[in-house]
Amino acid sequence: MAKIRLALIAGGKSDEREVSLNGAAGVEKELDGNKYDVIRYDPATDLETIAHNAENIDVAFVLLHGLFGEDGTIQGFLDLLDIPYQGSGVLGSALAMNKNLAKILYRLNGLPVAPWVMAEREDREVPQRINEQLNLPYVVKPVKQGSSIGMTIVREKEALSAALDLAFKHDDEVMVEEYIEGREITVGVIGNDELIALPLVEIIPDSRFDFFDYEAKYVAGASQEICPAEVSEEIRDTAQAYAITAHRTLQLRGYSRTDMIVNQDGIFVLETNTIPGMTLTSLLPQAAAEAGLPFPQLLDKLIELAMEGRR
Repeated sequence: MAKIRLALIAGGKSDEREVSLNGAAGVEKELDGNKYDVIRYDPATDLETIAHNAENIDVAFVLLHGLFGEDGTIQGFLDLLDIPYQGSGVLGSALAMNKNLAKILYRLNGLPVAPWVMAEREDREVPQRINEQLNLPYVVKPVKQGSSIGMTIVREKEALSAALDLAFKHDDEVMVEEYIEGREITVGVIGNDELIALPLVEIIPDSRFDFFDYEAKYVAGASQEICPAEVSEEIRDTAQAYAITAHRTLQLRGYSRTDMIVNQDGIFVLETNTIPGMTLTSLLPQAAAEAGLPFPQLLDKLIELAMEGRR
């Protein structure tokens, strides 16, 4: 049986380039060499090459994070070339990447979210409008960034201007939402038409971190991850239902991972990732392994879903 010719696309131009390259190295190592003929491409330099080789590519595995990877850009490029790829298409990727639009859609579909407002550049100098609409503490973050890049927790009104300055350096759209204290969990979903919610993972950053920021995510030992999360059956079932609702609400495909906060008032949806981290120790692969789908088999499943009905 002929091998599947797989384009492993990683690198790119976003602030998460190194995360992408590290993930791709792990995926390439775990892909079964008896099944796949893997060729690496970096969109920062290889877009013309991908287009030239399109007829010889059976499927692409996209491991780009942030802008030009999770926002529908590369997905549209691959669609034009008739190359199937794992994960969501242009619309779903763009919706999930835009945290403001995603939260609007969550709320319209009955998912609990924290109150938020969109910031304006003028708010950096006079943030009174935001202070009047929200209650401290705040989370200030760029609308179209991942890995907590440009994000700040503001606990005093005087710190808001600096937080907005930082966020606007990473995006032209910035949101400010009320910070919800509680346990952070994440729930993976796998499937196209038939969806399966994976076991919950609880994330506990080391006490030296104010939240699950870039360093807490990617430095070894910086956070504790518990899978399955030690929660009641009611919380587990509700969180899994929310993850599936978020996946469908955003028109996603293949897989996703939705982050949430749990406290005494319930479960609040934060955001949904369309290309979650894909190393052995990343959150979604941990949950998949707990569900009986080890990393190589998880990759096989995502590739199978990518090729399902695409051509």
